Amino acid sequence: MSVCCRNAYEGLKADRDEFVFAVTENSGDVAMVLITADKTVYLNEDATEQLAKEWPIAYKTNIKRLIPMMAEDLANNIISVNGVKTDTSA
Repeated sequence: MSVCCRNAYEGLKADRDEFVFAVTENSGDVAMVLITADKTVYLNEDATEQLAKEWPIAYKTNIKRLIPMMAEDLANNIISVNGVKTDTSA
């Protein structure tokens, strides 16, 4: 597991998130990684599909809210990392 993924996973555990996803950019190419609590790693299109499954109702709304923040992070050479809890009772 890369340093970026390891750090994201450590944050997931510390925050008790169900999964974490990160978006990065290099020379105009964008990549996404999604890591679950059981250390399953999804990349790019698979990550997007898994994220939509994890957020069946809120996916479109959450993505519309997050894209501007992720774009700003990427413009400032920051890897955009987001931890997610789907259980609203926690």
